[in-house]
Amino acid sequence: MKKIAREALGEDFARRIWKRVEFIGDIALIRTPLNMDPNELKPLAEEILRRIPYVKSVWASLPGVEGSYRLRKHVWLAGELRSETLYREHRCVFKVDINRVYISPSLNYEHIRVARLVEPGEVLFNMFAGAGLFSIIIAKHAKPSRVYSVDINPDAYSYMVENVRLNHVENIVVPLLGDAKDIAMSMLVKSANRVLMPYPELALDYLPYALSSLKECGWIHIYLHVRADRGEHWKSKARELVEKELHELSVRDYIISLVRKVRNVGPRLHQVVVDVHVKSQY
Repeated sequence: MKKIAREALGEDFARRIWKRVEFIGDIALIRTPLNMDPNELKPLAEEILRRIPYVKSVWASLPGVEGSYRLRKHVWLAGELRSETLYREHRCVFKVDINRVYISPSLNYEHIRVARLVEPGEVLFNMFAGAGLFSIIIAKHAKPSRVYSVDINPDAYSYMVENVRLNHVENIVVPLLGDAKDIAMSMLVKSANRVLMPYPELALDYLPYALSSLKECGWIHIYLHVRADRGEHWKSKARELVEKELHELSVRDYIISLVRKVRNVGPRLHQVVVDVHVKSQY
């Protein structure tokens, strides 16, 4: 990619771009820097199509996500005018549409890391499941008894239902359409051994509902966006944010077993996961 970007855009431009290319199935996404016209990326898009045979469509991914469904905005650059594809990860296959469902290849390692932590027979609650990647990879690589897989986006739910069928995990993954807090309080009170919260903008706000869905003890994986200003460190800042919220919810008996950076989101802004073992809520 570095060579392709240099030849298509020149050395200076390429330095800003080449690490920003992601592949989702046969679609290439070029994450567009702030204040850049995505049409400036068309020469690179054409070169990617020419040089990488399995890529059929190239889009510019604009900064940020929008709305309650956390959708990225994309601009088509070259190739087939198509945003749906089949994406493969950890021996699973997922049908997704980059314009209708949030998907991030940067969570690839997290998907399998969490799956390897799941003990046989666990009940999981994935509060923000999207097209079902976390839920299905866990079902395929661990031995949970149930994974309740929730999303509020009707398109994400439809893809999740299809992906459950494609990966033959209908007897494990239960797709649910709705707001995770409502489902937590209506049907999953004290039901789960492990809760996943892969929605950084809502994780702390929804922590009370994650706790209500846990059995007396269990695990919560909290994904956050942490801004670390000069003199601060993302790891200690993430720990402080979670500890403050747990303290306000009167949870005292817990252990934070891991604080890990998933990726850099922007200048001084980091996506971080905090693994919390709640030993008792009383």
